[in-house]
Amino acid sequence: RQAHASSLDAESLRLVLDSLDDFAKASLSDEKLLELDEKDIFPEELVRAIGSEELGVQLVFIPEKFGGMGGGAFDVYRVCEAMARIDVGLATGVLATFLGSDPIVIGGTAEQKEHWLSRIAEEGLLMAYGATEPAAGSDLAALKTVAVPVEKDGEVVGYEITGNKQWISNGGHADVYTVLAKAPGGPTWFVVERGAEGFTPGKPEDKHGIRLSNTTALTFENVYVDAERLIGLEEGQGLRQAQLVFGFTRLMVAAFGLGAGWAALDRTIQYSTERIQGGAPLSEKQGYTHKLIIPHAVRLEAARAYIEQTAEEIDKGGDELLNTEGAIAKYLASEAGNAAADAAIQGHGGYGYTKEYMVEKIRRDVRITTIYEGTSEIMEMTIGRDRWQQHLKTRGQYYHDLGRRLEGAHSEHPRAGADIAALAAHALAEVMERARAKRLTRNQHVLFRIGELASYVEGAAAFARHAVRAELEQLNPKTPKRFDAPAVAAMSRVFAREAAQRVAVDGMRWVVGAESAGDSDVSSLEASARLSGVYAAQAGLIDDMNQVADALYERS
Repeated sequence: RQAHASSLDAESLRLVLDSLDDFAKASLSDEKLLELDEKDIFPEELVRAIGSEELGVQLVFIPEKFGGMGGGAFDVYRVCEAMARIDVGLATGVLATFLGSDPIVIGGTAEQKEHWLSRIAEEGLLMAYGATEPAAGSDLAALKTVAVPVEKDGEVVGYEITGNKQWISNGGHADVYTVLAKAPGGPTWFVVERGAEGFTPGKPEDKHGIRLSNTTALTFENVYVDAERLIGLEEGQGLRQAQLVFGFTRLMVAAFGLGAGWAALDRTIQYSTERIQGGAPLSEKQGYTHKLIIPHAVRLEAARAYIEQTAEEIDKGGDELLNTEGAIAKYLASEAGNAAADAAIQGHGGYGYTKEYMVEKIRRDVRITTIYEGTSEIMEMTIGRDRWQQHLKTRGQYYHDLGRRLEGAHSEHPRAGADIAALAAHALAEVMERARAKRLTRNQHVLFRIGELASYVEGAAAFARHAVRAELEQLNPKTPKRFDAPAVAAMSRVFAREAAQRVAVDGMRWVVGAESAGDSDVSSLEASARLSGVYAAQAGLIDDMNQVADALYERS
């Protein structure tokens, strides 16, 4: 995504984040957010204020030459995380404008970019991204919406668009829509403006969560657009253009999972210091902290390490799409955010189950992050397929190579958890080789579980690298400074143990489970996957969790 190869300096990013924080404190109290949620109101004026001169968050997403700030992927992740900490629904409204502009950023002509992106920067246009259809879900290739050319004197002067779109964020309020339709040359993006004849948004969906975002169906009945509203002026480029941004947009949803998960967890950490049980606060009870707080903090920070690694790769501006990496980031962060918010309800006891406490709302809001921009199951498929191809292409060495690199890191930085992450990588290589030799991935479920395990292994590897950089004081200057290097290393070790244990136990379960009963040589796989080493590496886990607890509760 070349348009985002530039980025902000740390001070400019800090100013944006501080402005967002000030805006939230002034306009978005918990009481206000709970009221809007209960009444199912899309606060259009607030969403427009976020994207207006008052705050100008949309400028981060727009390249400098069109009047924006030219933020990179790293900046966008930090802004998305901050917005989701406030409200995932509001964040979704802002994301929708970014998504809506994406086909133009990726595929538009110079004139189209100048016209639309400048207007988003200057006027704070609200946009919507019209791709999903009622029957197609995430399968963009199964398009039913059509664009029929309108000819004059043998020349195409425009198109008439007919069809339906479903689950469109900002659908009832956007000023401009980018719409994917099937032209004679194939799937193609068009720009449609609000109020076009024959175009009607449906009524807002009554949703489980993100009730501050507006989600509607869209209906097009012979909606006429001029030929210059065809993005890129060439038919058939739509699916390629959509594919080009997945790495980037999934990173944004990952940041939503991260922000919402931490918003819920931080409220629970605070609550546990005030709630006295049996003469002491809950924050001092291992049965509480080591189940409801620490594992979730660790998984969220592992997801952050992977998000940051991917964002830095995107910002280098190479040719790789990083779709699989975007999928891993989204999978780790959205699953961790959901689990953290669920634990937050539990951590508040009966209070957490009431609508008076924000954690109940956050739990409903964060749920969407495992569904939109591709469900967790689509992420598992994307990751499983891609890493399976890598396994075959490298003759089984893909994860062994990763393990060897991690062992090298461990020899120089023995506290970062790289040795345990290496055990996880080697075990996954052996599990996948067993699946190859016995052709077990013909079971779709096995391939999907490999996708899940690959996410954990690569998350552990990213976290170990993150811990090494923290130790060397070489983290990105825009990384949050909440935890010191020893705490980051302790978290990395805790997560690496979980990743190794998952590969050992679940990996064995599914490859052996896919074989015929009584026909499985388990001991050879136990030996090659170094299962005894994985179990031995669990030693020290509780001590590390204690250290993480001290960091979270700022105990010396």
